[in-house]
Amino acid sequence: MRILITAPYNDKARSVLEQVFGEIIYRPWKPHGRAYNEAELLALLKETKAEALITEHDQVTQTVIERNPALQFIGVCRGTPSNVSVETAKRLGIPVFHTPARNAQAVAEMFIANVITLMRNTIAGWQWLQAGKWEKGAHTSYLQFKGNELEGKTIGMVGFGAVGQRIARLVKIFPCQVQFFDPFVHTFDQDYKKIELEELFETSDIVSIHLPVNDQTKGMIDRRLLSKMKKEAIFVNTARAIVVNRYDLLEVLEKNLIRGAVLDVFDHEPPDDIDNKIIHLPNVLATPHIAGATFEVEDHHATIMNEALLNNFAVESTGKKKFFNFIL
Repeated sequence: MRILITAPYNDKARSVLEQVFGEIIYRPWKPHGRAYNEAELLALLKETKAEALITEHDQVTQTVIERNPALQFIGVCRGTPSNVSVETAKRLGIPVFHTPARNAQAVAEMFIANVITLMRNTIAGWQWLQAGKWEKGAHTSYLQFKGNELEGKTIGMVGFGAVGQRIARLVKIFPCQVQFFDPFVHTFDQDYKKIELEELFETSDIVSIHLPVNDQTKGMIDRRLLSKMKKEAIFVNTARAIVVNRYDLLEVLEKNLIRGAVLDVFDHEPPDDIDNKIIHLPNVLATPHIAGATFEVEDHHATIMNEALLNNFAVESTGKKKFFNFIL
């Protein structure tokens, strides 16, 4: 099998695929400067005569798939295959694999880092120091930038998938209380508490969003829920912006109805005027969609993808699965 890989994929992971499947053609999008668009991907598939594709951000559209109906699989190195016309692939019988939880550790670490940064007034203190405002008086900064500790806080997760559960495991040691709303999670560590959505907003010191995007979740977090939050509570969204009504969030933040927000995602990227109003509020710590951006994530997605492909395609002549003990 000739596999075209346009996702970042480390040498060892590519070597494993080569041993098992055959030829690997490696054309990562990063040296290209951006993801491949439809026309570029079509040309690349034609040029390489690829029989399978492992992508990350490229536009794997209906047209791309329909013109390559013999693809044996499409691998998507993302938490969800949102850049792939999955319905087209399904119609043509092409399996689509993705890499859930590839960035769980990265997002969890940034959640902790940025929540603490906001709670401890770190950025305001750094700006004050850089501006040369530290004059005589040893207690000026100590009093002006006094913050709060994470210990003892109740963290409410809206959605309790891989990222939410990774955060929960990490914050247990502070310690923090963890509660969550997720109608699809039925088995969980009994140290965590499953509650209804309204109660979560009312009782959490930190509300963190971990929802996928679908017809049910778009705009799900609105004024009705945000208005239930404690005045000293912090709102965190490192998932998808569209699940939150940004006008309602802007109002809550502008009126200081909650302490503040930690945001990594926005309705428009790059931001439009409304997004920028939120970003520049003094009680918002905003980052440019980088919660999952670590070098290690690329190794994680290669490991997860290889395990999925080996378990699904590596079959002995007996018809039984052949499991490979590779260290990726």
